[in-house]
Amino acid sequence: MNGKRNIFQEVGGDFNKNRKSEGGIIDSGRRRAQKLIRIWLMTLLFLVVLMIVIGGLTRLTDSGLSITEWNPVTGALPPMNANGWQVEFEKYRRIPEYNLQNKGMSLDEFKVIFWWEWGHRQLGRFIGLVWAAGFVGFLAFGKIPPGWTGRLLIPGILGGVQGLIGWWMVKSGLTGEMLDVASYRLAVHLGLAFVIAGLLFWYIMALSRESLDLVQAHRYREKNLSIMSVGWLHLVFAQILIGALVAGIDAGRTYTDWPLMAGGIFPPKIWDENLGWRNLFENPGLVQFIHRVIGYFILIYALAAWSYGRKSSNRKTAAAFNMAFMILIVQIVLGIVTVLHVAPWYLAIMHQIMAILLWLSILRTRFLSDFPVFQKIDRM
Repeated sequence: MNGKRNIFQEVGGDFNKNRKSEGGIIDSGRRRAQKLIRIWLMTLLFLVVLMIVIGGLTRLTDSGLSITEWNPVTGALPPMNANGWQVEFEKYRRIPEYNLQNKGMSLDEFKVIFWWEWGHRQLGRFIGLVWAAGFVGFLAFGKIPPGWTGRLLIPGILGGVQGLIGWWMVKSGLTGEMLDVASYRLAVHLGLAFVIAGLLFWYIMALSRESLDLVQAHRYREKNLSIMSVGWLHLVFAQILIGALVAGIDAGRTYTDWPLMAGGIFPPKIWDENLGWRNLFENPGLVQFIHRVIGYFILIYALAAWSYGRKSSNRKTAAAFNMAFMILIVQIVLGIVTVLHVAPWYLAIMHQIMAILLWLSILRTRFLSDFPVFQKIDRM
């Protein structure tokens, strides 16, 4: 198999290098280790998805700026007494969000938003510990399959980068230049979270099958379906980033009619000359308009991908395309309902959860296009 590979491709190709004929006990041990690694990755995926959801709730409750410092170690402990709480509250009272939006907030009200942000950061620390414990443990006992050490290291590295980006995001709301965090930094933070979730899901799918099975299946790769899945992934990922921009400036609560915007095809003041290129990040009308247009384009593209993918001769591949398209339809309807109801927190978070499911379901169409599962032919 020639050509370049990426992290979402031939993950099973290295398993069979220098493969030797081994006994059933050794094969059984390898399968057991592979299963344990898959369970570990599934746990990490669940935690990352939970992290995305809690991050969304943290944003929706305006809690993200309640902790004004980044202390990876000492920050794991919350205030332990009344004096500690007062110190944290005083730090919060110095930032623009308090003075321009929450002036007069009580200490008890501050504690509510503090716990949201503290829980979000604490979950991030816990995910890091789960990854480190699993990686070091499997490595120490020699249970990582050949060719997988580097791959399993990647989520840990990306998790560390994610922590830095998280602080970079929060810091933008503490400088006095804006009331909330910069929407483009929020988009980078959310985008990387989806990349990590997608990478873990890809590894889980790869480890659910024997390496030799993957190698053989890749010979029957449905190239056209794989290419269409990649295009679908790119479009949805772009939409996820634009959705983060919408959320970052509350654009979803600005124009609450559909299919028109304030009664017209284009929203009023779609371009503010004072903002210049920053219109792409800070103009609620333009940002929401772009989000809608990309959504329509995704629907058209997905119709083509689905109409082709559902005809695959491999039942599981066809079913994966059916599922991905069904989730997309639900997501579009949910997005419209969210706008019409002025984006209440429960609809907004459901919209985000559906985005995760859509992302993973399209990844599954890509995987099954690259590594089809052959069904058994029933004998008469």
